[in-house]
Amino acid sequence: MSDSDARDAHARDAHAQDAHETTTDQLVGQDPVDRYPSITPPEQDQPEPGLDAKLLPKADIGEHSYRGTGRLEGRRALITGGDSGIGAAVAVAFAREGADVAIAYLPAEQEDAEHVRDIIEKEGRTAVLLPGDLSDRAECEALPGKAVEGLGGLDILVNNAGKQISIDSLEDLTDEQLTTTFDVNIIAMFRIVKAALPHLSAGASIINTTSVQAYDPSPNLLDYASTKAAINTFSKGLAQQLAPKGIRVNAVAPGPIWTPLQVSGGQPKEALPEFGKDSPLGRAGQPTELAPAYVFLASHESSFVLGDTLVVNGGTPMP
Repeated sequence: MSDSDARDAHARDAHAQDAHETTTDQLVGQDPVDRYPSITPPEQDQPEPGLDAKLLPKADIGEHSYRGTGRLEGRRALITGGDSGIGAAVAVAFAREGADVAIAYLPAEQEDAEHVRDIIEKEGRTAVLLPGDLSDRAECEALPGKAVEGLGGLDILVNNAGKQISIDSLEDLTDEQLTTTFDVNIIAMFRIVKAALPHLSAGASIINTTSVQAYDPSPNLLDYASTKAAINTFSKGLAQQLAPKGIRVNAVAPGPIWTPLQVSGGQPKEALPEFGKDSPLGRAGQPTELAPAYVFLASHESSFVLGDTLVVNGGTPMP
């Protein structure tokens, strides 16, 4: 794709994005094929971890479209990776459902985190920013306590932060990347949940972000896909362990969702223009399309749902 073609494609996508950043009422009843735009992202690179602020085209985190109905009124949530992408969309939705929200993120993502904080505070809810690196054991162990200090308690934990780097050959997968991917994606969940449990009581909800990669791994994402399969198992086993305490554990498995993860090494840059177009809906999903799944699992409406994985992937069959 030439530079001029990329600019034209971006202009078309930006226009489509503007057309779709609208109210929930206007979206109701629309065909899911074109409810959100079918984007053709230009080839682009961002250094890890990537920023929503620099993503082309912009991802829809629900800032202009998600309307809450009070389903999480008075609850307090901690969301890892809550500065951008899926985590940001969940933070926006939770705030509009009445929750106060703490978001954990890497220091390099401060710009995105402040934008999400502003959205939360405009809803009249408390926002707590918690920069740190979840590959560090001490950061994970301290995180729930920091959230409790800022929010006054904790009712919902969303383990969403993730690392994804595309590597074509196992021979090229460095031990450093392998270790960091497992540290951030799954070991951090063990550590954070363990530290959070003293603060959680009956009625609390833990939601872990897994992926369709757990079921249908791409050959260039071996380390990432392996951690996501581990998250599925962790979620199902933990759900059984915590059920007698009245704490529910579930997971959400996104498919191709347009986030900074994709442009900061998560996909080969030459594959970006076609990202998500092989889904039955013919397009990638937007982060805001994931948010209702997390709201449902966080709310008391899902009181009999434990150890489940909700797949949100645009229709591709999963086992």
